[in-house]
Amino acid sequence: MNHQVISANRLHDGLVVYLTDGGNWSEHITAALVVAGEEEGETALKLAAAAVEARIVVDPYLIDIDVSDGKRQPTRFRELIRAEGPTVRPDIGKQAEL
Repeated sequence: MNHQVISANRLHDGLVVYLTDGGNWSEHITAALVVAGEEEGETALKLAAAAVEARIVVDPYLIDIDVSDGKRQPTRFRELIRAEGPTVRPDIGKQAEL
């Protein structure tokens, strides 16, 4: 089964955020709402569109993830960097929290 989450950028600071199951936005992919299938994805995108209208986020879109042992891992390298932070300095950004 194909699992996905919705990623966007928060407008007030530009950070990468993920739609949660409560309809909020989190900087951590671990809190993201996981959707499976086209219908769930479309429903989640409609919820994200409301946040665009409210000027909370910009450019929400679905990204593919692998879910194993409860861990959510983006399947594309670009999204992995967006989820974990810059690759040049492991002591700053989100990767410093890991």
